[in-house]
Amino acid sequence: MAYTQTELDALKAAFAAGVLRLTYDGKSVEYGSAEDMLRRISVIEGEMAKAAGKALPVAGFATSRRAR
Repeated sequence: MAYTQTELDALKAAFAAGVLRLTYDGKSVEYGSAEDMLRRISVIEGEMAKAAGKALPVAGFATSRRAR
């Protein structure tokens, strides 16, 4: 599915405003939770970055143990 910058902008604005229902390009969407919205934002950003040939952001963490 091709995502648009308009969709991403509307989703981010709705999230920032604390609302779960948004309308863009004549479409209305209601999300079940803020977490659902964040997942959707992440998916759209990843797909748009991939389509543009950009590297996807990677997050992680490392652990270490002290020798005894």
